[in-house]
Amino acid sequence: MIVHPIPPLYNSESKTLILGSFPSVKSREAAFFYGHPQNRFWAVIAAVLQKDKPQTVDEKKELILSNNLALWDVIAQCEIEGSADSTIKDVKANDLGVIISNSCIDRIIVNGKTAEKYYNKYTLPKTGIKAICLPSTSPANAAWSLEKLVEAWKIIR
Repeated sequence: MIVHPIPPLYNSESKTLILGSFPSVKSREAAFFYGHPQNRFWAVIAAVLQKDKPQTVDEKKELILSNNLALWDVIAQCEIEGSADSTIKDVKANDLGVIISNSCIDRIIVNGKTAEKYYNKYTLPKTGIKAICLPSTSPANAAWSLEKLVEAWKIIR
């Protein structure tokens, strides 16, 4: 069983919560969200917000928080082989209550179909907030170009 090692990123001004499924091996090693260099999350968010792509963890935190966003993942712990979402089993979901009760979250975005699947199964019944599913920024989602991802993700503005 692997336990999610990254705390949620939010503040009292956060309005939109972006949820992934579970951190990749690279993200767990970096101890921060979307740590794999091939993941397009930071490029997409920067392009949508018309900002420079953040390079450091501090720059990434600043980009998220200064735009009233929040980041976390649906899954608190699970069995997973490497970083493959298709191998996830024995899921325990994160409790989003701490974020929702200490922020202005009124919208939840899930990054890809795996996050949507586990959000709908474990978390939606507790939050009552229907999530908007956006195409995954993972390099495994090769069908979506960076340009198409940026267009789809503009909803977060």
